[in-house]
Amino acid sequence: MFGKKHSKPQTQIDSLIGAGTTIEGNLNFSGGLRIDGQIDGSVVATQGKPSTLVLSEHARVNGEVNVTHLVINGTISGPVFASEYLELQSKAKVNGDVHYTTMEIQLGAIVEGRLIHSSTAAQDKVVAFKSSSGE
Repeated sequence: MFGKKHSKPQTQIDSLIGAGTTIEGNLNFSGGLRIDGQIDGSVVATQGKPSTLVLSEHARVNGEVNVTHLVINGTISGPVFASEYLELQSKAKVNGDVHYTTMEIQLGAIVEGRLIHSSTAAQDKVVAFKSSSGE
């Protein structure tokens, strides 16, 4: 927990949602995932394991996205949580709040929402204190 180092992004894509494919419902995955189609639901990676999600310029997600490493060149309508790294490429469009630790934005990317920096150092330092009354 203390001194936590960032995981490396997945260099291997384990799963692919092809162009012309639409999934209705939430999608849970681990490892690397590339989306070229459309997801109507949340896309969430397994907690505690490194994950990489790549959205091509034709991809569309209507729902929450919660991963470790995220590369967007498509469209997301919903909140985005990238716990370690977020890259917004030139055709990226996000309609929702973006929570990130490290971010790279290319010219042309659009965010219609708030950019909220999440400091993992601050989260690691949260400690529960006992009250002085002994409760």
